[in-house]
Amino acid sequence: MKTSRVSFAAALAAGTVLVLSGPAFAHVSVQPGEAAKGGYATINFKVPNERDNAATTQLEVNFPVDQPLTSVMPQDVPGWTVNVEKTKLDKPLTVHGKQINEAVTKVTWSGGKIESGKFQQFPLAVGKLPENVDQMVFKAVQTYDNGEVVRWIEEAKEGAAEPQNPAPVLKLTAAKGADHHDVGDKNADKNAKDAQHGHDQADAKHGSDTTARALGIAGIVIGLGGVAFGVASRRRSA
Repeated sequence: MKTSRVSFAAALAAGTVLVLSGPAFAHVSVQPGEAAKGGYATINFKVPNERDNAATTQLEVNFPVDQPLTSVMPQDVPGWTVNVEKTKLDKPLTVHGKQINEAVTKVTWSGGKIESGKFQQFPLAVGKLPENVDQMVFKAVQTYDNGEVVRWIEEAKEGAAEPQNPAPVLKLTAAKGADHHDVGDKNADKNAKDAQHGHDQADAKHGSDTTARALGIAGIVIGLGGVAFGVASRRRSA
């Protein structure tokens, strides 16, 4: 009886964990979850299918209009068709000296299937990321083949619990220029050490070759001396 109670309690606890963690696990998300401000990045929209009786057949991702991205390039996903929609900007942007009059506002993938218990990632190369905000919120719409539509559009509020249908969020961090310099310096030091090691090996090899030549010459001289000594001994014996 005691064992049965323990088993029941463990099963109940496990079920509770699954129920509580379900929404957090199942929502559409951006991976990796952060990128450098003012830069370019490759991000993936990860879409899990948490339904037992339906397959996901479409994902629509809406881009924030107040944080326009001038470059959005999708990567082909086998079995899926992608459509990129652009909207004219009220205020043109200047990027790399070129004036941009429109920006991507929506990307839609359709035609494929994400079966129950599986997930699919939809990659995008994006930029130039904003420099004056700490995050970008992408509102996503997930459609199933049974007609169900789930809108992942709720924005999380500081200090509050995670919403039932949270929108994918990309956090923006300060560019790590100093780190890049540090990496460059470390690489330069490593290259210098490798070069020095190569010179040392070359010097050692040169020294070994010189020693070998000297020993070879000495051997030849000793050999010749031995031959001369043998000839002289025969003559005295004769």
